[in-house]
Amino acid sequence: MTMTSPNKREKKPWKRPDRRRVRALRERLREMYGIPVNEPNRKPIDELVLTILSQHTNDRNSGRAFESLRERFPTWDEARDAPVGEVEDAIRPGGLAQQKAPRIQAILRELGEEPDLDWTETAPIEESRAYLLSLPGVGRKTAACVLIFSWGLPEIPVDVHIHRVGGRLGLFPAKASLERAHDEMLAIVPPADAYELHVNLIRHGRTLCRPKPRCGECELRRMCPWYRELDSREAIAGG
Repeated sequence: MTMTSPNKREKKPWKRPDRRRVRALRERLREMYGIPVNEPNRKPIDELVLTILSQHTNDRNSGRAFESLRERFPTWDEARDAPVGEVEDAIRPGGLAQQKAPRIQAILRELGEEPDLDWTETAPIEESRAYLLSLPGVGRKTAACVLIFSWGLPEIPVDVHIHRVGGRLGLFPAKASLERAHDEMLAIVPPADAYELHVNLIRHGRTLCRPKPRCGECELRRMCPWYRELDSREAIAGG
Protein backbone atom coordinates (compact mmCIF):
# COMPACT_ATOMS: atom_id res chain seq x y z
CA MET A 1 0.00 0.00 0.00
CA THR A 2 1.32 3.46 -0.95
CA MET A 3 1.82 5.73 2.04
CA THR A 4 1.55 9.50 1.93
CA SER A 5 4.60 11.33 3.24
CA PRO A 6 3.84 13.18 6.51
CA ASN A 7 5.56 16.23 4.99
CA LYS A 8 3.09 16.39 2.11
CA ARG A 9 -0.57 17.25 2.13
CA GLU A 10 -2.88 16.53 -0.73
CA LYS A 11 -4.04 19.70 -2.39
CA LYS A 12 -7.81 20.01 -2.45
CA PRO A 13 -9.32 20.25 -5.94
CA TRP A 14 -10.59 23.68 -6.85
CA LYS A 15 -14.27 24.31 -6.25
CA ARG A 16 -16.15 27.30 -7.60
CA PRO A 17 -16.87 29.68 -4.68
CA ASP A 18 -20.48 30.35 -3.81
CA ARG A 19 -22.09 33.78 -3.81
CA ARG A 20 -21.76 34.11 -0.03
CA ARG A 21 -17.98 33.79 -0.22
CA VAL A 22 -17.82 36.28 -3.07
CA ARG A 23 -19.87 38.76 -1.02
CA ALA A 24 -17.58 38.26 1.97
CA LEU A 25 -14.53 38.99 -0.16
CA ARG A 26 -16.26 42.04 -1.62
CA GLU A 27 -17.03 43.37 1.87
CA ARG A 28 -13.48 42.89 3.10
CA LEU A 29 -12.02 44.55 0.00
CA ARG A 30 -14.52 47.35 0.46
CA GLU A 31 -13.28 47.91 4.01
CA MET A 32 -9.71 48.07 2.71
CA TYR A 33 -10.15 50.16 -0.43
CA GLY A 34 -13.60 51.76 -0.35
CA ILE A 35 -16.36 51.61 -2.95
CA PRO A 36 -15.23 52.76 -6.38
CA VAL A 37 -17.81 54.49 -8.56
CA ASN A 38 -17.97 53.78 -12.27
CA GLU A 39 -18.49 56.83 -14.47
CA PRO A 40 -18.89 55.39 -18.00
CA ASN A 41 -17.20 57.55 -20.63
CA ARG A 42 -19.74 56.67 -23.37
CA LYS A 43 -16.92 56.62 -25.93
CA PRO A 44 -16.49 52.98 -26.97
CA ILE A 45 -14.07 53.59 -29.85
CA ASP A 46 -11.90 55.78 -27.64
CA GLU A 47 -11.91 53.06 -25.00
CA LEU A 48 -11.09 50.38 -27.56
CA VAL A 49 -8.10 52.28 -28.95
CA LEU A 50 -6.88 53.31 -25.48
CA THR A 51 -6.98 49.70 -24.31
CA ILE A 52 -4.91 48.59 -27.29
CA LEU A 53 -2.41 51.35 -26.55
CA SER A 54 -2.24 50.21 -22.90
CA GLN A 55 -0.96 46.75 -23.82
CA HIS A 56 2.57 46.12 -22.52
CA THR A 57 2.97 49.61 -21.10
CA ASN A 58 1.80 51.69 -18.14
CA ASP A 59 -1.22 53.99 -17.89
CA ARG A 60 0.90 57.13 -18.11
CA ASN A 61 2.53 56.15 -21.40
CA SER A 62 -0.67 54.86 -22.97
CA GLY A 63 -2.47 58.04 -21.95
CA ARG A 64 0.22 60.18 -23.58
CA ALA A 65 0.03 58.08 -26.74
CA PHE A 66 -3.76 58.41 -26.88
CA GLU A 67 -3.65 62.18 -26.40
CA SER A 68 -1.01 62.47 -29.12
CA LEU A 69 -3.07 60.34 -31.50
CA ARG A 70 -6.23 62.41 -30.95
CA GLU A 71 -4.31 65.67 -31.34
CA ARG A 72 -2.82 64.50 -34.64
CA PHE A 73 -6.10 62.97 -35.91
CA PRO A 74 -9.22 64.65 -34.47
CA THR A 75 -11.55 62.06 -36.07
CA TRP A 76 -11.27 58.28 -36.24
CA ASP A 77 -11.72 58.20 -40.00
CA GLU A 78 -8.67 60.48 -40.31
CA ALA A 79 -6.65 58.07 -38.19
CA ARG A 80 -7.92 55.15 -40.27
CA ASP A 81 -6.97 56.71 -43.61
CA ALA A 82 -3.62 58.22 -42.63
CA PRO A 83 -0.29 56.69 -43.67
CA VAL A 84 0.58 54.08 -41.08
CA GLY A 85 3.90 55.79 -40.39
CA GLU A 86 2.09 58.91 -39.20
CA VAL A 87 -0.01 56.87 -36.79
CA GLU A 88 3.14 55.17 -35.54
CA ASP A 89 4.75 58.57 -34.87
CA ALA A 90 1.68 59.74 -32.98
CA ILE A 91 1.49 56.73 -30.65
CA ARG A 92 5.22 56.24 -30.14
CA PRO A 93 5.11 57.34 -26.45
CA GLY A 94 3.10 54.19 -25.70
CA GLY A 95 5.67 51.77 -27.09
CA LEU A 96 5.35 49.01 -29.70
CA ALA A 97 4.10 51.58 -32.20
CA GLN A 98 4.94 49.43 -35.23
CA GLN A 99 2.65 46.68 -33.94
CA LYS A 100 -0.15 48.82 -32.51
CA ALA A 101 -0.58 51.31 -35.37
CA PRO A 102 -1.51 48.72 -38.05
CA ARG A 103 -3.80 46.98 -35.54
CA ILE A 104 -5.64 50.21 -34.71
CA GLN A 105 -6.10 51.05 -38.38
CA ALA A 106 -7.30 47.52 -39.19
CA ILE A 107 -9.91 47.78 -36.43
CA LEU A 108 -11.08 51.18 -37.64
CA ARG A 109 -11.48 49.80 -41.15
CA GLU A 110 -13.60 46.96 -39.78
CA LEU A 111 -15.89 49.51 -38.13
CA GLY A 112 -17.00 50.82 -41.51
CA GLU A 113 -17.06 54.10 -43.41
CA GLU A 114 -18.34 55.95 -40.36
CA PRO A 115 -16.76 54.15 -37.37
CA ASP A 116 -19.42 53.48 -34.77
CA LEU A 117 -19.77 51.26 -31.70
CA ASP A 118 -22.60 53.14 -29.96
CA TRP A 119 -24.96 50.23 -30.66
CA THR A 120 -23.08 48.13 -28.08
CA GLU A 121 -24.77 50.08 -25.30
CA THR A 122 -28.19 48.51 -25.89
CA ALA A 123 -27.43 45.31 -27.82
CA PRO A 124 -27.40 42.00 -25.93
CA ILE A 125 -24.05 41.90 -24.17
CA GLU A 126 -23.19 38.51 -25.70
CA GLU A 127 -23.68 40.01 -29.18
CA SER A 128 -21.52 43.04 -28.39
CA ARG A 129 -18.81 40.86 -26.88
CA ALA A 130 -18.77 38.52 -29.87
CA TYR A 131 -18.49 41.42 -32.31
CA LEU A 132 -15.63 43.04 -30.41
CA LEU A 133 -13.80 39.71 -30.26
CA SER A 134 -14.12 39.43 -34.04
CA LEU A 135 -12.06 42.60 -34.52
CA PRO A 136 -8.35 42.20 -35.35
CA GLY A 137 -6.24 41.65 -32.24
CA VAL A 138 -9.10 42.14 -29.75
CA GLY A 139 -9.19 39.64 -26.88
CA ARG A 140 -11.38 39.14 -23.84
CA LYS A 141 -9.74 41.82 -21.70
CA THR A 142 -10.02 44.50 -24.39
CA ALA A 143 -13.63 43.63 -25.17
CA ALA A 144 -14.49 43.68 -21.47
CA CYS A 145 -12.84 47.08 -21.00
CA VAL A 146 -14.95 48.57 -23.80
CA LEU A 147 -18.20 47.28 -22.33
CA ILE A 148 -17.63 48.13 -18.67
CA PHE A 149 -15.83 51.47 -19.03
CA SER A 150 -17.90 52.81 -21.92
CA TRP A 151 -21.36 51.77 -20.75
CA GLY A 152 -21.06 50.32 -17.25
CA LEU A 153 -22.11 46.89 -18.48
CA PRO A 154 -21.32 43.91 -16.22
CA GLU A 155 -17.90 42.75 -17.36
CA ILE A 156 -14.69 42.08 -15.45
CA PRO A 157 -11.52 42.61 -17.46
CA VAL A 158 -8.94 40.14 -16.18
CA ASP A 159 -5.52 41.78 -16.21
CA VAL A 160 -2.29 40.49 -14.68
CA HIS A 161 -3.30 41.68 -11.20
CA ILE A 162 -6.74 40.09 -11.20
CA HIS A 163 -5.31 36.89 -12.66
CA ARG A 164 -2.78 36.67 -9.83
CA VAL A 165 -5.08 37.77 -6.98
CA GLY A 166 -8.11 35.81 -8.18
CA GLY A 167 -6.05 32.65 -8.53
CA ARG A 168 -4.67 33.00 -5.00
CA LEU A 169 -8.12 33.69 -3.54
CA GLY A 170 -9.60 30.69 -5.34
CA LEU A 171 -12.01 32.68 -7.50
CA PHE A 172 -10.82 30.49 -10.36
CA PRO A 173 -8.17 27.76 -10.60
CA ALA A 174 -4.73 29.17 -9.85
CA LYS A 175 -3.36 28.21 -13.27
CA ALA A 176 -6.50 29.01 -15.24
CA SER A 177 -6.13 30.53 -18.67
CA LEU A 178 -7.21 34.15 -19.07
CA GLU A 179 -10.23 32.91 -21.03
CA ARG A 180 -11.24 30.57 -18.19
CA ALA A 181 -10.62 33.29 -15.60
CA HIS A 182 -12.96 35.68 -17.45
CA ASP A 183 -15.66 33.00 -17.64
CA GLU A 184 -15.40 32.12 -13.96
CA MET A 185 -15.51 35.74 -12.81
CA LEU A 186 -18.66 36.36 -14.83
CA ALA A 187 -20.19 33.20 -13.37
CA ILE A 188 -19.65 34.12 -9.71
CA VAL A 189 -19.81 37.92 -9.53
CA PRO A 190 -23.24 39.60 -9.41
CA PRO A 191 -23.56 42.17 -12.22
CA ALA A 192 -23.96 45.03 -9.74
CA ASP A 193 -20.60 44.19 -8.17
CA ALA A 194 -18.60 43.78 -11.38
CA TYR A 195 -16.95 47.20 -11.46
CA GLU A 196 -16.30 47.35 -7.72
CA LEU A 197 -14.60 43.96 -7.63
CA HIS A 198 -12.64 44.68 -10.78
CA VAL A 199 -11.17 47.89 -9.35
CA ASN A 200 -10.59 46.61 -5.82
CA LEU A 201 -8.92 43.39 -6.92
CA ILE A 202 -6.53 45.47 -9.03
CA ARG A 203 -5.87 47.79 -6.08
CA HIS A 204 -5.14 44.77 -3.92
CA GLY A 205 -2.80 43.33 -6.53
CA ARG A 206 -0.88 46.59 -6.78
CA THR A 207 -0.55 47.21 -3.04
CA LEU A 208 -0.36 43.92 -1.13
CA CYS A 209 -0.96 40.85 -3.28
CA ARG A 210 2.04 41.56 -5.47
CA PRO A 211 4.16 38.90 -7.20
CA LYS A 212 6.05 38.83 -3.89
CA PRO A 213 3.04 39.27 -1.59
CA ARG A 214 2.94 41.17 1.69
CA CYS A 215 0.72 38.60 3.41
CA GLY A 216 1.51 39.83 6.91
CA GLU A 217 -0.28 43.10 6.14
CA CYS A 218 -3.23 41.54 4.31
CA GLU A 219 -6.67 41.46 5.93
CA LEU A 220 -7.73 38.76 3.47
CA ARG A 221 -5.14 36.20 4.50
CA ARG A 222 -7.52 34.10 6.62
CA MET A 223 -9.86 33.91 3.62
CA CYS A 224 -7.07 33.07 1.19
CA PRO A 225 -6.45 29.43 0.15
CA TRP A 226 -3.02 30.37 -1.19
CA TYR A 227 -2.00 31.83 2.19
CA ARG A 228 -3.35 28.82 4.09
CA GLU A 229 -1.29 26.50 1.91
CA LEU A 230 1.76 28.72 2.40
CA ASP A 231 1.16 28.73 6.16
CA SER A 232 0.89 24.94 6.17
CA ARG A 233 4.09 24.53 4.16
CA GLU A 234 5.98 26.80 6.52
CA ALA A 235 4.61 24.94 9.56
CA ILE A 236 5.72 21.60 8.08
CA ALA A 237 9.14 22.99 7.19
CA GLY A 238 9.53 24.31 10.71
CA GLY A 239 8.82 20.89 12.16
